[in-house]
Amino acid sequence: MVEALRAKRPLERILIARGLAGPRIQEIIELARENDVPVRFEDRGALDRMSSIKAHQGVVAVGSAKKYAELEDVAPHSKLLVVLDGVEDPHNLGAIIRTAHAAGAGAVIIPERRAVGLTDVVAKASAGAIEHLPIVREGNINNILRSLKEMGYFVYGLDERGETAYNAVDWAEHSVIVMGAEGHGLHDLVRKNCDMLLRIPMAGAIASLNVSVATGVVLFSWRAQSTMKP
Repeated sequence: MVEALRAKRPLERILIARGLAGPRIQEIIELARENDVPVRFEDRGALDRMSSIKAHQGVVAVGSAKKYAELEDVAPHSKLLVVLDGVEDPHNLGAIIRTAHAAGAGAVIIPERRAVGLTDVVAKASAGAIEHLPIVREGNINNILRSLKEMGYFVYGLDERGETAYNAVDWAEHSVIVMGAEGHGLHDLVRKNCDMLLRIPMAGAIASLNVSVATGVVLFSWRAQSTMKP
């Protein structure tokens, strides 16, 4: 564990059994902080389920399938950024990454907590797109949106209560599309930080689409318009 952190291997997070302490644990925590690797304290049973071995000694590292990109490296060169407000299903995240790459997005941005990261399942579900599209992970979605606005981006959030249909939008030159999590959609504060809320009009009895499907609908609407502009 210590060697992996010192070598700066891409790690999704580190899990430590609750109640575990000592110099070795403190060293792991400090190295994780230096490398921006989240540390979570969990029951030992949760670590047993996460680890392929039982002799994990109370510490488990979850590897990342790819190193994350930095926001300042992708934002200045992108016409479209996709921000995910807490997508938790790895298959959904992988599908969104695949769709975002196909639509021409510059990056996908995900939060550090209460959201899935770049696991092997995500990589497989992306069908290889994870190797071509930068993925940024930041601590606070609302801070990200405020920073992107300062950079000149216009922020659109997809919400079933939105007043504007997704296909009636004149997309801004630099656009951010924010997608909510499975089940509850956008968080209230994230919704307030959007410049415009969009909806997908539904003909059937079901009120909403799966988040990866909805992302594809909106992204390719953006792409259709962007390819027509000179």
